[in-house]
Amino acid sequence: MTPLVSIIMGSTSDLPVMEKAMGLLDEMEIPFEVNALSAHRTPQAVEQFAKSAKGRGVKVIIAAAGMAAALPGVIAASTTLPVIGVPIKGMLDGLDAMLSIIQMPPGIPVATVGVNGALNAAILAAEILALTDAAVADKVEAYKSRLGEKIEKANLQLADIKQYTYKTN
Repeated sequence: MTPLVSIIMGSTSDLPVMEKAMGLLDEMEIPFEVNALSAHRTPQAVEQFAKSAKGRGVKVIIAAAGMAAALPGVIAASTTLPVIGVPIKGMLDGLDAMLSIIQMPPGIPVATVGVNGALNAAILAAEILALTDAAVADKVEAYKSRLGEKIEKANLQLADIKQYTYKTN
C-alpha cells in the first residue's frame, strides 16, 4: 500500500517518541513509512527523499529531530508537501530543538508541535488527509469524540471521591 504519511527521524534514538505517531496512524489505518535520515550526516539522501516523496504518493511528512533540529526545515526546503516538525527532548529539555524548527525563514513553513509531541503530529497529519478523504475524516471525528468521552468518564469518577480534609501542622 502506498504510504500517505512519511515519518522521518534524525536518528533511531527518536523511535520511542515517534512510536506514538505510528500507533495512531496504524489505529486510523493510514498507510505510513518510517525512515532515519540525518540533515547533517546524510544531506543528499534527505534532499532526494524530500524531492521524491510527492511523486511516491506521500501527502504529509512528519519529521522529528533533536538538538540542532535541521531535518524538518531541510525537508520543507525541498518539497511542497506539508511538513510537521516534532522537536525531540534532549539538551535544554527540547527547547533548542523547538526553536530550531519553528524559526523557519519566509516561504519555508514547518508546522510544529510541542516537544516530544509525536501523537499530535499524527493527529494533525490525519486532519490534513481528512480534507480530501472522507474515511479518514470519519476516523478523526471518532477519535476526537472518544477524547471527550474519556474526560466525561473521568469527571464522573471524580464525583465519587469523598471530601478530604487535609491537616497542616
